[in-house]
Amino acid sequence: MEEKIVLDNRKLLTIIGATKVVSSTNTQAVVEVGDTNVLICGNELEVVKLDLEDKEVEFSGNITSFKYINKKEKTPLLKRIFK
Repeated sequence: MEEKIVLDNRKLLTIIGATKVVSSTNTQAVVEVGDTNVLICGNELEVVKLDLEDKEVEFSGNITSFKYINKKEKTPLLKRIFK
């Protein structure tokens, strides 16, 4: 699966390989890309294009940062209690 992030002039961010938009506000968004998430931060963020069939999402706004964050693995309750 192809994954690509393109940032154009800090105003337009395109993510190819997106499988889900987990959350989106005007200051941050989380997009699932394969087995990881991408956290996008900025101001006046807006989803411009959402095409999950082609696995593409596009954000506009004042983009200040983006980073990959690992999904937390779910640990069974008993394992957490009896460390």
